[in-house]
Amino acid sequence: MTRRTVRGLVPVLLAAAALTGCSSDADAGGDAKPEKSAEGSAAPAVRTAAKGGTVGGAGSGCELPVTFDLAKDWKPKAVEIDPDSDFAELAEQGPVTMACEIDAKPAGHIGFLRVWRAKATTVTPREALKGFVGADENASGAAYREDTSGGQRLTEVTYTAHSDLMDEDRPAHAFALATPEGPVVVHLGGLDSDEHGGMLPAYELAKQSVRVG
Repeated sequence: MTRRTVRGLVPVLLAAAALTGCSSDADAGGDAKPEKSAEGSAAPAVRTAAKGGTVGGAGSGCELPVTFDLAKDWKPKAVEIDPDSDFAELAEQGPVTMACEIDAKPAGHIGFLRVWRAKATTVTPREALKGFVGADENASGAAYREDTSGGQRLTEVTYTAHSDLMDEDRPAHAFALATPEGPVVVHLGGLDSDEHGGMLPAYELAKQSVRVG
């Protein structure tokens, strides 16, 4: 399995912070940003990408408590963090820690699917998502919905993320599900709105194929 130490991760995370507006360490319970609930409403139909592989199992690039299908040419790499490093907080957002980056550049896009794992098994998927979004100071307009995809119960959030680098607001998507090891969050970022839209089929493929174990 391919691993990167925190030293190799730092440039990626610094770039990610600029591109996606991620920030660390915020009070998940004190989110004053606009929020709405969308339980029971249908999400807009988005096509799914063609399957190019699977991530989550042994030898897949990232060993995770979930597995899901990858779009063709997307490349996963495990993220390994030294908790004593000065840069460890860059891989944390609210109640979750980054565990895997799936790079879209080989497929012609600028962005990542990132997999984050909760630090506590007592956190629910919805709480994990709310803490994740609440820790991003550039996020607004979060809408949460409960869903069942492929027989798997999920919580999904859509919101707007402001990019200072691109000077624009772009959409953002993430979903979370429960596992015996705690919730897992899968988040789609992107350089801008066009890149995010171009990568949505890969996100939908992951969401529709995700399984625990």
